[in-house]
Amino acid sequence: MSWPAHACPANVALHVIRRGAGRAECFFGERDRAVFLRWLARYAAHFECSVHAYVLMGNHLHLLTTARQPGAVADLLKALCARHDRYASERIGRACALWDDGFDASPIHVRRHLYACMRYIELNPVRARLARHPGAYRWSSYGANALGREDALVTPHAFYYALGRNMEARREAYRRLFGPAVSA
Repeated sequence: MSWPAHACPANVALHVIRRGAGRAECFFGERDRAVFLRWLARYAAHFECSVHAYVLMGNHLHLLTTARQPGAVADLLKALCARHDRYASERIGRACALWDDGFDASPIHVRRHLYACMRYIELNPVRARLARHPGAYRWSSYGANALGREDALVTPHAFYYALGRNMEARREAYRRLFGPAVSA
């Protein structure tokens, strides 16, 4: 079930998908993605949205996020994508909107689906054959959640802490969730 953008509830983990306008490319290189992630971190903090998992694909993005206020996820996406549109206009010379107007936001039953949703998000580049292993794809949260890479954007969900007594135990348990081929 998806929520209307204006009804995104507070304190509910949401799997959010935002697509490029007409499914067209919305990222144009590494610098573009790096700038986008900095803005995402800034806007997530401003709108009090914790980002637990993310991936930037060529023509869409996925987030697993929890907001403190109702409607904050919609506000975050509106501000973020408007800023990215201005950036593309200034840097790339593209004056049209890069993003579809709407987005999908599906609530996640944390006890049943949190880890499955995180896996789904972080395995997107592997399924799309952009990387052989999720850790090889720079534009996702896998590096933070599974490998301990520094990523100011990622806020572990409370259930992530249940994976182990310390960070290394949690990371190892998280990697095991991805199966033997990925855990190696």
